[in-house]
Amino acid sequence: QNPGITPPATVKSIKIVDRHLATMSEKAFPLADAELTVALLDLVQQATNYKQTKKGANEATKTLNRGISEMIIMAADTEPIEILLHLPLLCEDKNVPYVFVPSKIALGRACGVSRPVIASSITTNEASQLKTLIDGMKLKIEQLLI
Repeated sequence: QNPGITPPATVKSIKIVDRHLATMSEKAFPLADAELTVALLDLVQQATNYKQTKKGANEATKTLNRGISEMIIMAADTEPIEILLHLPLLCEDKNVPYVFVPSKIALGRACGVSRPVIASSITTNEASQLKTLIDGMKLKIEQLLI
């Protein structure tokens, strides 16, 4: 191998990162950092296993209106971002924490589907084993808003 030539896989991953940075909207606030994103997506995956998630902007809106939403996770690379921007307003009305993650593809995978997901709602369940994890994550999200 030539030390001066970048392997194709590295070039591809750089392009993917660049594309995500280019497509993320500046309207997406608060945006989770890399560490928080991993923790959020892990929580979404666990909540999906416990049947405690709703996928999509419409279902997330329904959970907020019904008062059963613990938190809302949205994708910052949604195109156009305006299809999501009613959710932060609704979250603030209902006093529900919300956060943006960089990738809709990663959010879709965490939700256990093969399609991109632009918004996900983690729903309440008092008997859930995830209650402590969810409460801890809510505090971290609220720290971003300060």
